Amino acid sequence: MNRTELDAAARLLFAARQSRTPGPRLPVELRPTTLDDALAIQAQVGDLVGAPIAGYKCSAPTDARPVSYAPIYASAIRDASPYPVPGARTQARIEPEIAFVMEHDLPPRATAYREAEVRAAIKEARLVLEIIGSRYADPTPVTFPELLADHVANLGLFVGPVLPDPWSKPLEAFPIVVHAGTTTLLTRDGRHPDGHPLRPLTWLANHLASRGETLKAGLVVTTGSYCGMLDVPVDTPLRFAYGDFGTLAVSLTQG
Repeated sequence: MNRTELDAAARLLFAARQSRTPGPRLPVELRPTTLDDALAIQAQVGDLVGAPIAGYKCSAPTDARPVSYAPIYASAIRDASPYPVPGARTQARIEPEIAFVMEHDLPPRATAYREAEVRAAIKEARLVLEIIGSRYADPTPVTFPELLADHVANLGLFVGPVLPDPWSKPLEAFPIVVHAGTTTLLTRDGRHPDGHPLRPLTWLANHLASRGETLKAGLVVTTGSYCGMLDVPVDTPLRFAYGDFGTLAVSLTQG
C-alpha cells in the first residue's frame, strides 16, 4: 500500500473511533494484506488519536497471528469506576486479564531479552479488564491484518488492584467468577492462552526492540484473557474474582 492508501484507511478507522459507532469494512483497495501495512495503519490511527501511548495489549506469536499487539492510549486507560465504554448500550464486551506495569525501560539492544530480565524490569502486576470492541460493524469476515490495523479490537483498559507477590502465584490458571449485582454471571476454570502472562510480555519487549522501539517504564501491558470475551451489563456493579488472588470491582457505563 502507498502512503495515500494507508492514510485513507487510517482515517476511516479513526472516524469510527470518533463517532463511537462501528463502520463498514474498509474498501478492498484500502484493506491491508501484510503485517507491515497493518502496523503502519495502526500507527497512523495513533497519530490521529493524538494521545500518548500508556500501554499495550499483546499475545505470543502463532502461525495465524505472527505479530499480535497494539498500543493502548492514555485517554483509554482508567483506574477509577465507572468506566465509560464507547458505543456501549445495554452490554459491554470485556476480557479478564493480568497486566504488568513496567518499572524500567527495555531499550533496543543487539541481543534478545531473556524472560528473567523482563521479569526484573516489572514494577507490579495488576488485575485488569480489557475493553473490547471492533471498529468494523461486522468483524466476522475481516482478515488478521485488518484486525491488527484496528488495534486488535481494543477499546481500552480498566486497571484494577495490585496482585501482591505475583511470582509466587499460579498465573498459568486459576478460577474466574463474575458477579453482576447479586447474580453470578460466570464461573470458569480460567487459563492463560499463552501458558503464562510473562511469555507474551517477553515477546513484546523483544519485538519492539527489533523495531528500534523501547518498552518504557510506566507502561501497562496486558497479555491475554483467562476466559475469552464476555458480554456484561452496563450500569450494574460488576465484581470479578481472580481465584484467591483478589477481586476487581467496576461499573461500566455508556460512553
